[in-house]
Amino acid sequence: QVQLVESGGGLVQAGGSLRLACAASGSILSLNAMDWYRQAPRKQREFVARITNSGSTNYADSVKGRFTITRENAGNTVYLQMNSLKPEDTAVYYCNGDITTWASRMGYWGQGTQVTVSS
Repeated sequence: QVQLVESGGGLVQAGGSLRLACAASGSILSLNAMDWYRQAPRKQREFVARITNSGSTNYADSVKGRFTITRENAGNTVYLQMNSLKPEDTAVYYCNGDITTWASRMGYWGQGTQVTVSS
């Protein structure tokens, strides 16, 4: 059984910063690519950032230069540092992990954490 738990969301003013964390737990052999997605009200879930197990990253154009994804392999945790936040960054942020266990390799989703940016 694998769980992904996000934390760090909250309310912040435009221009501010937040740091999200996604902690993976369970019978994990390896975290492969780990992603952050977000879903704003009345919109589809969209890709935000990815980090591979080798540390390569890529970002959605809308967050490049403002967001940074990192990972702490020892602790099975992925972070999303969000700077220069804008009201349009308001959304529920979800962690998605490509995770290998003793039984399988598959994708898992966390429950999400709300980020609200006020103007």
